[in-house]
Amino acid sequence: MAMRVAELTGVRQFRLVEGQPVEPGPGQVQVQVQAVGVCGSDMHSYAEGGVGDQPVIFPMVLGHEPSGVVAKIGPGVTGIAVGDRAAFEPSICCYHCVYCLRGRHNLCTRMRFLSSPGGEAGFFRDRVNLPAENLLPLPSSLSIGEGALVEPLAIALHSMKLAAPVLGETAAVFGAGPIGLLTIAALKLAGLRRVWAVEPLPHRRALALVMGADAVLDPGAVDAGATIVREAGGLGVDMVFDCATKGDTTDHSLRAAAPGARVVLTGIHSELRISVDIHQWRRKELAVLQVRRSNDELPAARDLLAQNTRLFAPLITHNRPVEKIAESFALVDRYDDGVGKLLVRFD
Repeated sequence: MAMRVAELTGVRQFRLVEGQPVEPGPGQVQVQVQAVGVCGSDMHSYAEGGVGDQPVIFPMVLGHEPSGVVAKIGPGVTGIAVGDRAAFEPSICCYHCVYCLRGRHNLCTRMRFLSSPGGEAGFFRDRVNLPAENLLPLPSSLSIGEGALVEPLAIALHSMKLAAPVLGETAAVFGAGPIGLLTIAALKLAGLRRVWAVEPLPHRRALALVMGADAVLDPGAVDAGATIVREAGGLGVDMVFDCATKGDTTDHSLRAAAPGARVVLTGIHSELRISVDIHQWRRKELAVLQVRRSNDELPAARDLLAQNTRLFAPLITHNRPVEKIAESFALVDRYDDGVGKLLVRFD
């Protein structure tokens, strides 16, 4: 049986080809991919030919925010049945290196990440073989499309684990793309008193308010860092999440932070090196933290989605068939048509 495979063949270039699925091996299941979210790191590969310091080796299969159903069961797999609905973990860890043994699976030295530049093929294809432990069952209350939000929400939850929010604190989120919007919603559910969202696009500022932001700022109209400090009582906020990492957002994040605050860089800088106001960082004794994907937060993300579906569902604004993947990525690249999260569908 032939399957559809969407290959990135160059910067801003896709082709749809046929492939042949391989039978699942021992301990594996073969999944039928049905929905995959377009992620910011996918857009780096698409528009820049790499993610940070990792260049793409073309052709490449992107996609790491997947959900779907079980199609086949490999030898030795129990407790899973054909037709089961699930979200899929894109990281395949070794579970025995020093970092896995410490519980830091996202730092696994032998990790295989499906949709990695120069590495493993991602989920923009009909069938994928995965270790059985990479399946996360979906409750009946969540649709397959909503299941594709599990992986990005897990990243937002991992960033909050690093920031350790406390009930009643304040936060600012720079960038109201999908990860920023999920971060805003999760922060409000965690009981933060006030959350500012900084975003240049009007439709994303509107989405930020829908997702729970208390205030939105246009960085083209105001000095975002200085405005947040002033509106937060003159000191700044308790934590800042830079989900944009573009232009001067990291600098403004340092400025918006109160002395002793936590600054979390969730986004991925395009540049190999950036310039920051080191003295803001030093004088305020800020804890500046980097996010490396997620670390076993998928179950918590699924449960949070199931409990608060109405809050998170507005993030999904577009569904497009895989046959239209080229124009779908172009739409996201242009921030066109009020796009929030776009799902590529294999239904």
